[in-house]
Amino acid sequence: MSVVYPYISTSADLLKSTVRLDELFPFLKQQGTSSVAIVNSKLYGVLPFWEACYQAGIHGVIGFSTFIEYDGQPYPVVFYAQSNQGYGNLLKISSALATRKRKAIPEQWLNAYQEGLVCVIPNAIDWTLTDRHDAFDYIFQLFGERCFGSVQRPGGNVSDNETGFIAACEQSGLPIMATQEVRYLKKEGAFAYEVASAIGQGLKLSDDQRLQPEHPDAFAPAAEEMTNWFSDRPEWLETAEKMLLSCKVSIQTNRQLLPVFPLEKEVDKAEYIKNICLDGLRGRLNASNVPKEYLARLEYELGVIKSMGYIDYFLIVSDFMKFARNEGIMTGPGRGSSASSLVAYSLHITDVDPLEHGLLFERFLNPERVTLPDIDIDFADHRRHEVVEYVANKYGQARTAQIITFGTLSAKAVARDTARVFGFEAEDLEAISKMISSRPGTTLRSALKENSKLNDWIVAREERKTWFKTALQLEGLPRHASTHAAGVILSPSSLVDYVPIEEGNEGIYLTQWPMGDLEAIGLLKMDFLGLRNLTILEQIKKLLARGTGKSIDYRKLPLDDAKTFSILADGDTSGVFQLESDGMRNALRQIRPTAFGDIVAVNALFRPGPMEFIPLYARRKHKQETVTYVHPILEPVLSETYGVIVYQEQIMQIAARMAGFSLGEADILRRAVSKKKREILDQERVHFVQGALKKGFKESEATEVYDLIVRFADYGFPKSHAVAYSMISYQLAYMKANHPIYFYAAMLGNASGNAEKTNQLLQEIKEKKIPVLPPSIQSSYKSFTIEDGKVRIGLNSIKGVPGNVINALIASRKEGGPFSSLFNVAERISAIHFTRKSFEPLIKAGALDDFELDRATLLASLDSAVKHAELVKPDEEPGLFDDMGASFMKPKYTKASPIPENLKLDLEMEVLGFYLSTHPIEREKEQRQKNFDELKSLKHKRDKDRVIVLGMIEDIKRIRTKKGDAMAFVTLQDDTGPASVTLFPEEYAKFNAILKEQAIIEVQGTIENRMNRTSIICKNINL
Repeated sequence: MSVVYPYISTSADLLKSTVRLDELFPFLKQQGTSSVAIVNSKLYGVLPFWEACYQAGIHGVIGFSTFIEYDGQPYPVVFYAQSNQGYGNLLKISSALATRKRKAIPEQWLNAYQEGLVCVIPNAIDWTLTDRHDAFDYIFQLFGERCFGSVQRPGGNVSDNETGFIAACEQSGLPIMATQEVRYLKKEGAFAYEVASAIGQGLKLSDDQRLQPEHPDAFAPAAEEMTNWFSDRPEWLETAEKMLLSCKVSIQTNRQLLPVFPLEKEVDKAEYIKNICLDGLRGRLNASNVPKEYLARLEYELGVIKSMGYIDYFLIVSDFMKFARNEGIMTGPGRGSSASSLVAYSLHITDVDPLEHGLLFERFLNPERVTLPDIDIDFADHRRHEVVEYVANKYGQARTAQIITFGTLSAKAVARDTARVFGFEAEDLEAISKMISSRPGTTLRSALKENSKLNDWIVAREERKTWFKTALQLEGLPRHASTHAAGVILSPSSLVDYVPIEEGNEGIYLTQWPMGDLEAIGLLKMDFLGLRNLTILEQIKKLLARGTGKSIDYRKLPLDDAKTFSILADGDTSGVFQLESDGMRNALRQIRPTAFGDIVAVNALFRPGPMEFIPLYARRKHKQETVTYVHPILEPVLSETYGVIVYQEQIMQIAARMAGFSLGEADILRRAVSKKKREILDQERVHFVQGALKKGFKESEATEVYDLIVRFADYGFPKSHAVAYSMISYQLAYMKANHPIYFYAAMLGNASGNAEKTNQLLQEIKEKKIPVLPPSIQSSYKSFTIEDGKVRIGLNSIKGVPGNVINALIASRKEGGPFSSLFNVAERISAIHFTRKSFEPLIKAGALDDFELDRATLLASLDSAVKHAELVKPDEEPGLFDDMGASFMKPKYTKASPIPENLKLDLEMEVLGFYLSTHPIEREKEQRQKNFDELKSLKHKRDKDRVIVLGMIEDIKRIRTKKGDAMAFVTLQDDTGPASVTLFPEEYAKFNAILKEQAIIEVQGTIENRMNRTSIICKNINL
């Protein structure tokens, strides 16, 4: 007899276990385990466990811990899948409980789903508290020989109820098996498990409400320990082994569970999709006869799609894209390699003509390497859910699900969660947050190495040492479940035939397995991605239509617009997708795009590695350097990028032209070379050279070109992806160049809440002499709008004003016209909305300046207006004074001294995050009548250039050097933006006394450019 483990709860069962698979299986192998069962309260973690069993050569069993309902009472049981039918029933039981929020399985469910399952009754107190003979009999009658009692003796201790439980089992004829409920691997893991459980419950260790472990011995016993614990009952161990080994389930992977597009049976799907494609292509090309090269490409692609069995998939994607178009939902031009497909273009799945842009279908679907197609779709982010709902309604809720993801306890999260459970004070939690970085990849151990303060803080108290040791044990465990941002699963039949599901959001189910597991069993994932830039394009389009009556079709924009290329060449790209960063702006200034292909190239080149070729591309484009090729055969492939290999497709074309590779083989070469495995490189070199020799090339020529491919393989970017995303870049740049007011209004609306971005945009608007109107309760809407060629600030830009107050103002204005006074506002929107807290920010922002009163008077009169609202209109129900207009009761304004200009500006900054009136530095510059360098211009200066700047101190960071000398980094702000000023110890000693936040200072210094950051090295400061 060998050891078995009938009940391993894994860490996948969120915070109900700390058992990690990478620690569990070495232990199991060491014990000579013949069989092991995963038993979680949901079917989380089943596939990784199953695969780990296969790799370890251990017989794996799928279990499930749940409750059955009998006579209105819940009773704990463990189900084990004994056959594939039983496994299928486990999927259904787990799904039914999780989607209907039931704790226990009712009798009718159990009758329906008991086939192929073993039911094990644990010796829990629920089964022995009183006489449960009827419940035992009920289970036995249902499961017969597939029913067992189970006894555990944690730590070798016999429970008080064991004798009674044995008697009850014997009375009902249930055989008994030995078990041990494992929730942590080693005995010393008991405390960390208790902390994990407390984190899961959201309670402190000291909380009386906390569910505590039944005992401190839920560890995995060694084989010898398990034998000793049951030395008086060895037959129970034998029964456990026999039961587990009788469970024979196979989980099928590597299938293709593709969804089916609903068509009548007699319809030939191949003909159906071909006809739709031809219709779509005629419309795309605006031609009654499709050109031969398009027909040939279409026939080829459709042949590959049919042979791979993907027709339904393309029809499904085409269908929901049609829905999006009909509903006016903005969709992206394409993403990834799907833009390489003419079928996708014909079906309006993408907006990229692959023949026009030289894109290769094999980069998307390779007939020589069968993989699932991957069509990712971008939608305007605020309407993505509508498309998901459409798919769920069309194909059935039971076949559609979003995908679960599991958040883990990162270094900072586990440190804070553990500290909270320990009962640490708020200042301790804050200290922990500051000492542990949120940077991806940070671990507790790396944080300890990086920050000596953390180590000092931990060793200062004994409880902190225990805290850190415990947090280390819990770091990386799954903590919570959430929904994948994009993934949607469509199944050919009910999802519960393949995967367990649970309740999701907005009536759409959520899978209990994450994306990798779903793909492993063959379910098709589609990514419905929400893209903010599409929402911005949609908003620009609406604003333009409202302001001019002109409707714009982004798909029909001319790709040769001179104004667009002009702003790109100037690097004027704030708000332009993919092209906003300082580095990208510099690249655009070097390349100075004159064609759409230049935008595609810069998008592909602007990455670590290929970035070094941007100057070469620019010099060759502007004829400052001769374009050269390793071999003349490369010229047709590389001429568009001036002899530089930029795209993966170019590597494929070179292999096809020179070595006679099919494009499918060329794609395999591209993948192989990018992996840089020596043996694969050598194999492919032989393949390439032999192919080239057959085509009449010299071995030396073939070797030289192959070396070029190897060198550039890492640099190559998918051209299909670059083309598709460059279209969004171009569309935004076009709107910025040709309709700037509407562009900026939409951009500002989307930057709401981001003060830095808003300031940047407002500065640009000011430079372009586009007038900006202040917020106004008479004229503003929620977001930024256009009024007579001017941008009007929206009310939701004002901090502290609730959305319901803004809605009430707009609705009242729409119904009753303009407001006549502060008191008129109060009586029209009711005391529910008219409060000091809501209206003080509106007054400070100048939104009530239309009443032509000083803001001080309005603020002083606010309390009277609030009382007026409470008297005249306390709520939104019709009031006593509504018909009378309350004119006879209006209070008078309270007089007050005008607010000084500088305070007025401070209040604007407080509630808006930017200066709406004249910037204080702008006014200061006028008074000083000197020439100062603008802070935004510094990044264009060279190292050591001398500058004189004027700015307001926003932030001061004082530090000590390694020698212990004090120095500082100061963030300065002027009317054009921020800049960093460095004061080394000598200058710091001179000027520290005048360094105060909000102080206006004149700094003389020199420019330093380091790591793509520009700063001023301070030499002198004047007030």
